Amino acid sequence: MEKTCLNIDIKEEQKKAQEYIKNQGLRVLVCSGTGCMANGSAKVMEKFRELGANVSTLTQHDKMTIVPTGCHGFCEQGVLVIIPELHTTYVKVKVEDVEEIFNSHIVGGKPVERLLYTDPATGNKVARSEEINFYAKQTRTALANCGRIAAESLQESIAMRGYEALAKVLEENKPDDVITEIENSGLRGRGGGGFPTGRKWRSVSRYKGGKSYVICNGDEGDPGAFMDRSVMEGDPHKLLEGMAIAAFAIGSDEGYIYVRAEYPLAIHRLRVAIREAEENHYLGDNIFGTDFSFHIHIKEGAGAFVCGESSALIASIEGERGMPRPKNIHMAEKGLFNRPTLLNNVETFANVPLIILNGADWFSSMGTENSKGTKTFALTGEVNNTGLIEVPMNTTLREIVFDLGGGIRNGKKFKAVQIGGPSGGCLTEEHLDMPMDYENLKSVGAMVGSGGLVVMNEDTCIVEVARFFMNFTQHESCGKCTPCREGTKNMLAILTKIVEGKGTMEDLDTLEELAEVVKESSLCGLGKSAPNPVLSTLKYFRDEYIAHIRDKKCPAGVCTALKTYTINPEKCKGCSKCARNCPVGAIDGVIKSPFKIDQSKCIKCGACMNGCAFKAVELS
Repeated sequence: MEKTCLNIDIKEEQKKAQEYIKNQGLRVLVCSGTGCMANGSAKVMEKFRELGANVSTLTQHDKMTIVPTGCHGFCEQGVLVIIPELHTTYVKVKVEDVEEIFNSHIVGGKPVERLLYTDPATGNKVARSEEINFYAKQTRTALANCGRIAAESLQESIAMRGYEALAKVLEENKPDDVITEIENSGLRGRGGGGFPTGRKWRSVSRYKGGKSYVICNGDEGDPGAFMDRSVMEGDPHKLLEGMAIAAFAIGSDEGYIYVRAEYPLAIHRLRVAIREAEENHYLGDNIFGTDFSFHIHIKEGAGAFVCGESSALIASIEGERGMPRPKNIHMAEKGLFNRPTLLNNVETFANVPLIILNGADWFSSMGTENSKGTKTFALTGEVNNTGLIEVPMNTTLREIVFDLGGGIRNGKKFKAVQIGGPSGGCLTEEHLDMPMDYENLKSVGAMVGSGGLVVMNEDTCIVEVARFFMNFTQHESCGKCTPCREGTKNMLAILTKIVEGKGTMEDLDTLEELAEVVKESSLCGLGKSAPNPVLSTLKYFRDEYIAHIRDKKCPAGVCTALKTYTINPEKCKGCSKCARNCPVGAIDGVIKSPFKIDQSKCIKCGACMNGCAFKAVELS
């Protein structure tokens, strides 16, 4: 095909956009992702704007612009405020801190030490983002613009090379070459299974002629996962551009973004981005003045975890109940409205423009032989630094937990990591030096999944963790197939028996057998992966299950039914505070003599232990 002449010069538009940013003067980047908005970032921005009105009379800056960005990733430290020109990142900023930042630093040139990040290992204050351990070892590609640009500004996106990749593929007018580039990059789907993206595009592109669709899965139902949400909130134009490039490659003119209704900020910013892109001919009819048109719609999901599964998601868009169907017919041939359909998740599409601009070799130079590029993870649990990270796929679990995560809180010992959410598996200390890629994780009974990482310390009960995730998957089962519907219910019942101290060794055998049956015979990916947390914890922490069953003890001291509170007579001073605190009158004694707990009455609430000043109440 011959090159196409575009009627928009994207390079010229970039220069205008960069000049627009330059004219903003001193830029104050305030995180306006969902987490920081919940912590009051709107009031922080309002106060900065109020004080900034006088900046030209107080400093050498003729103007100060408050930029509401997307998520910076370091959610635990929100509200985050970054002032790039002053090379400073402030953490945990409240509205009452703004005036001090303005007067002391912006006007007076002296940073506010108490609002700087404190390194948990050294205790030192760190001002620059790139020197904070949480950010230092990240390689941000999909998240590169999140926290750096105004989330609802097309101009700021263009200044960061937004829509340049789309202009490039439209000008070159070689759809097949686009697919080849994605194939050569080694990009794999970032939503769960890791299917090769280019191969999927190639399959759909074979069905030329007639209607076809591009769908972005932004449902993201894993507990604690917010990777896709952050991209949609912080850099929505990158997602739209990636979808448009995919549509051009396969010959589609219509797409859907499926977003759960619990993401109102993401939905709002996507709508703003779509409207702006269409008004400026980056989306909609005759994009860049060519004969290529692509329209994107937003479909709000009702929050069903099963709708993250492709066929259930399509049923939901079509107006049916979100339930999976047998995959004897591939969606590449008959998907949405029975037409050829391409489906990828948010992070996958966000990588596409970067691959087109920087080349397949650039992307494939990161990661491992079979798992290229970077991956975002939501790092949560018992680490000092929680939040959203992006690292090359050869990064080890040790680097993630102890470098980016800053180690385990309160000096506790590392125990395990649950990776991949309810569909994932458990990793232990023996896996700390294993690169986090698709093949390695699969080999140990886990999976990358969407990227949830829950870190556990020595005080975590592994059996309760398995019960928690099974409770989630059982609740979210659509009920269509018997193995998942009945199997998860019975597995949950057995796990509940075990944490309540009523389990038997026969229950353990039944649990394992059920897990294998559910994994092998369920209809969709939700059911097939639901037993993963149980199977992986049985493999690596079987002794904890046995302790709950044989010894009637929870090694971590977490399971309420297995707790036993006793009073050490050598420490007890007979003050009677424990008896006064007990809500059920289970403690008796004589003043100035050791008290005793009646185990038949004790409800194991812990009020006695919490109130004892002499640490005489002990837990066993």
